[in-house]
Amino acid sequence: MPNVSQISTVLRLAFSCKRRLSNGLHFVARSYSTSDPPKQPSGPLTNYSKLVEQGRLQHDPYQEKVVSAFENLFGRLEHFENQMEDYHVRLAEWEKKREEERRKLMVEEAEKKEDDGMWASVNKQGQKLLGRWVLGRRQMNVEPGVGKWVSYLNRERKLDSIVGSRPAVPPAPKGLYIYGNVGCGKTMLMDMFYGATDGIIRHRQRFHFHEAMLKINEQMHKYWKENGAEKPMQYSISSWIMNLPVDEKVKEWLAGEEFYKQQLQMKHILPAVADKFLVDQQSSKKGASILCFDEIQTVDVFAIVALSGIMSRLLTTGTVLVATSNRAPRELNQDGMQKEIFDKFISKLEKHCEIISIGSEVDYRRVAAKNSAENVHYLWPLNDAVLEEFEKMWRQVTDQYGGEITSATLPVMFGRTVEVPESCSGVARFTFEYLCGRPVGAADYIAVAKNYHTIFISDIPAMSMEIRDKARRFITLVDELYNHHCCLVSSAETAIDELFQGTAEGTLFDLESFQFETETEDSRLRRDVLAEGSISAAGSPSSIVSMLSGEEEMFAFARAASRLIEMQTPLYLEGVRFLHPYFHQQK
Repeated sequence: MPNVSQISTVLRLAFSCKRRLSNGLHFVARSYSTSDPPKQPSGPLTNYSKLVEQGRLQHDPYQEKVVSAFENLFGRLEHFENQMEDYHVRLAEWEKKREEERRKLMVEEAEKKEDDGMWASVNKQGQKLLGRWVLGRRQMNVEPGVGKWVSYLNRERKLDSIVGSRPAVPPAPKGLYIYGNVGCGKTMLMDMFYGATDGIIRHRQRFHFHEAMLKINEQMHKYWKENGAEKPMQYSISSWIMNLPVDEKVKEWLAGEEFYKQQLQMKHILPAVADKFLVDQQSSKKGASILCFDEIQTVDVFAIVALSGIMSRLLTTGTVLVATSNRAPRELNQDGMQKEIFDKFISKLEKHCEIISIGSEVDYRRVAAKNSAENVHYLWPLNDAVLEEFEKMWRQVTDQYGGEITSATLPVMFGRTVEVPESCSGVARFTFEYLCGRPVGAADYIAVAKNYHTIFISDIPAMSMEIRDKARRFITLVDELYNHHCCLVSSAETAIDELFQGTAEGTLFDLESFQFETETEDSRLRRDVLAEGSISAAGSPSSIVSMLSGEEEMFAFARAASRLIEMQTPLYLEGVRFLHPYFHQQK
């Protein structure tokens, strides 16, 4: 049986690009399928067994245990999809009925106030509010007082008695949380399961950690603009109020009540974001949802609060979670950040997921590298011979793909851009200092990885705690180049295994790798999320730094080194043309 990597590309013809995010971010899913797909969907265990029989994978008892758990989950999905389709029909009917009754109650309450002559104080406040809307000025944070809160609660209680309680969510099959050492097959097995669910589950997403955080940030901004940003009066006051054949005073009061409801919703932004996080906007029907989350981690306070709020909401509303990590759930938060919030989240995670450890100590990426011919895409040390070879490879690759070498500007998100000094036909060139020595983050690296199938990076130094910020950025960069299946050609000071030189000088602080440099509202949005987690002002985004422990950094280093090694193997390099988004765009 030939020795092949169990993490990287299996065969070039088995590659496919699975999806594109709405904001233009791409995710490359390695398709672990057999050459002749069966007529009926086959489960993960069948696919895994055939790949072993065909010699594409080596049998591993630890992996087989995980695949068996995936098979058990897979077998329950079709029935659960049908249950969730029925649930969403009933939920939509309930929501429609509740909204109709809510409007009736509000109009009746407003008319009663008008009949009782209680508009003096309300009218004065309503005119000021209406005036703000007409002028299109920024809405102020007005404390509505106890009266509106009591009125709102009484109305909600009446609605409960009239419409009844919200339909119960069908019990979801338990998801899986898989953890283990780098290179042991976690991501491969998750991708195998994700590929098998195609056509069975309508609403499914697969995210890497960086991608998920960017998606959360994007959805927060979208929700903010739709519900909290300044708008002209005709967009701020609901059309159903404007079209009512009632006195203007009644409309003013109703508008104030609607505004108060919006303000309450903005205080709970994470559940609202979660409700739209996995929905396929192209689908007319709702059903079950699956979230596959690669390398779940808690890097800072914002990540803990945001992930806890969104994941908790998803798990309680029927989403099946499949996650991978280097650590067991209880060991994710080594520094004890926001312990109460974290513990509640982990308890919910353990309730809804089966926790499985892949006990294998084998890094299959290294196995594949040892059993393949050495490739000269990672060049070291930084001597004259290496520099000459690096320049030679740049000329060869750019000549191969053709085109004029020019600079380029890539859109990142929310109007931000990243400059590319030299590029042509999907090939780009950078220095380490340019990519990792400046305050850039995951969004920038995703933009580069998505647009260029071959990346040249020169002058990579050995990294220690003395350049901790650069080291963390480089790890994030490697993650995204690997996730998008880029070809990396690099010149470095040392061999891969000597590239990350941890010391006892302290932990690496991750100041930019997970930042979200977006619109001016960004700090306010993040502040709202942190406030939702009852975090003090001292935890504001401007003061948040990663508090990763030294041990956590070594996990990240080991993962990056393992991926750099796999990126030199023939199977990985052959897969670039089949997997990278650039080539799918050309078709």
